[in-house]
Amino acid sequence: QSYCHRLQHDMYFLTSTSRLNEQVVDKIVLQLNRVYPQILTNEEAEKFRNPKALLHTRLSDLLKHLQKKGDRHCQEFYRALQINAEQLFNDLPSRKILKTPDPTEIDTDKEQYMLNDRGPVFFLACFSVAAGLALFWYCCNSENQVIGGARRILGFSPIIIGRHVRNICMLYLEDMSRN
Repeated sequence: QSYCHRLQHDMYFLTSTSRLNEQVVDKIVLQLNRVYPQILTNEEAEKFRNPKALLHTRLSDLLKHLQKKGDRHCQEFYRALQINAEQLFNDLPSRKILKTPDPTEIDTDKEQYMLNDRGPVFFLACFSVAAGLALFWYCCNSENQVIGGARRILGFSPIIIGRHVRNICMLYLEDMSRN
């Protein structure tokens, strides 16, 4: 689908209910005036930035003017719209048509929600179970090398584990090594 057809499809959406304010329209016009190759001449930019005309009229005239100029001009308008009003750019009807989901494709927004809906308590519970099992397996292994390695790790970790907890773990490891 060409950018001119997309712009024709999006024209009503862009001009209805003041979706674009004067500042954003001015920024878009200035960008189209300053971009290489120059999309709008200085006279055209002044015409579309005229504060005496209604915003709706200026915007409609700008969109019609760009459609007459060709696909490249319409493409630059979309680029300027994306830079200056990204949320509005993402909400365009033509963008929603382009984003129609492929039935074989995974919807990443839905997948992200599905992974994050459990909350922090679920994460902490899983982490605690995993850490408990790892500590149990690590300490119950009868090899002295493992206990010596654990003593070194716990001995050099006062930042990670509080001193009180570290002292209890060290006493437990010393008792294990005596047995």
